[in-house]
Amino acid sequence: MLVLVAPGQGAQTPGFLTPWLELPGAADRIAAWSDAIGLDLAHYGTKADADEIRDTSVAQPLLVAAGLLSASALGEVAPGAVAGHSVGEITAAAFAGVLDDTAALRFVRTRGLAMAEAAAVTETGMSALLGGDPDVTVPHLEKLGLTPANVNGAGQIVAAGTKEQLAALEADKPEGVRRVVALQVAGAFHTHHMAPAVATLQEAAKALTVADPKVPYVSNKDGRTVATGDEVVSRLVGQVANPVRWDLCMETFKELGVTALVEVCPGGTLTGLAKRALPGVPTLALKTPDDLDAARTLVATHTSAAAAAGTAAD
Repeated sequence: MLVLVAPGQGAQTPGFLTPWLELPGAADRIAAWSDAIGLDLAHYGTKADADEIRDTSVAQPLLVAAGLLSASALGEVAPGAVAGHSVGEITAAAFAGVLDDTAALRFVRTRGLAMAEAAAVTETGMSALLGGDPDVTVPHLEKLGLTPANVNGAGQIVAAGTKEQLAALEADKPEGVRRVVALQVAGAFHTHHMAPAVATLQEAAKALTVADPKVPYVSNKDGRTVATGDEVVSRLVGQVANPVRWDLCMETFKELGVTALVEVCPGGTLTGLAKRALPGVPTLALKTPDDLDAARTLVATHTSAAAAAGTAAD
């Protein structure tokens, strides 16, 4: 069972879109999406520096566009489940057929702008904690006034809060935590600091044309699969102010019988987590078009194995 996943904010790097635009038709698709959302995706994906693409209103649509573009370049894929981390959930919603590509990009453009506006109210940020026991780490974060905004599994939790709270964390790490790494994001996402963005997205969601998922869609809220498009969108709206439970998503991948995992561009983060949390499951990250052949081979192998298993069962 192949799982197709999409990364979240912080995965972007300067120029990461450049090689993808050399693929046939890619530049035209990016240009059309840019016109639809009023943002020059080609510029930000090829020429902008790290500070420019750290801007939430830019990073989020750029990541969704890259994910959709790389998945399209992969060719026909029939995943057994899809999921995305944070903003990657919008990419996954498009994979599942809940939203069309343009609607997904318009929605994420609204999301990015609303979250950037919310983040401007107070100076906030996020830091990854490497190592430690969640039963020890989470109460320690709460004692410091921080939120465990991403519980990623594989020994990683991301804390979010004010700059002062994050500085206190640097000086007072939870027992067992090896390192605290500041993330390249512009706010305390998935916390109460993002509440104003929820109201904006509730309004934006009313204009969406929504379909039910064509494949199992695994939600960040609780790791459960979601059966209806309306529920997917409702969760996308509330997600911006609630923690990401990627650990529970990976538990669901196990329960569904995952046999391979492919992460779309700019891949790397989620495959890294999967290697530790899903030992023995082949993973592949689409970082550049050079990874496409290997990904297609993995998909073909998975498809052949699944077909053989189905024949044997019959």
